[in-house]
Amino acid sequence: MKKFFLIPVLSSILLLNLASTCSSDDDSNPSSSQLIIQTQNSIVSGSWRVTLFSEDGVVQTSNYNGYNFTFNANATVEATNGTTVRTGTWTTGTDDSTPKLILTFTATTGPFEEISEDWRIVSVTSSRIELRHVSGGDGSIDLLTFQKN
Repeated sequence: MKKFFLIPVLSSILLLNLASTCSSDDDSNPSSSQLIIQTQNSIVSGSWRVTLFSEDGVVQTSNYNGYNFTFNANATVEATNGTTVRTGTWTTGTDDSTPKLILTFTATTGPFEEISEDWRIVSVTSSRIELRHVSGGDGSIDLLTFQKN
């Protein structure tokens, strides 16, 4: 009889031990605050270029050809193409715990008005920042990728 009693007890201990080693945390997916900190640290280092801008499935990257973007620690941004300079501001934050990069250029029309958005931070490395924006009006999806020069 004692043997039959030990089997369920030992089985329970084994299952509890196995369950305790499992984790729902996925360390490969950084938290919102980690993405924001990575973005803040990466973006102020060096100059950047747009390697992808897609608005509702239409690639318009060529609108930013030749522009180098410099994100300054004082939250200003400059896009320079020879003698043409476009200025604006940048900041980070969260919206419903979604990490965001908010770009605001002074241009009210044209390609720089198009990237003046609250961009969801998709991924960040020291040399690449991928962003996504979903329109609140029609649900269209825009993509913006910066690559370090």
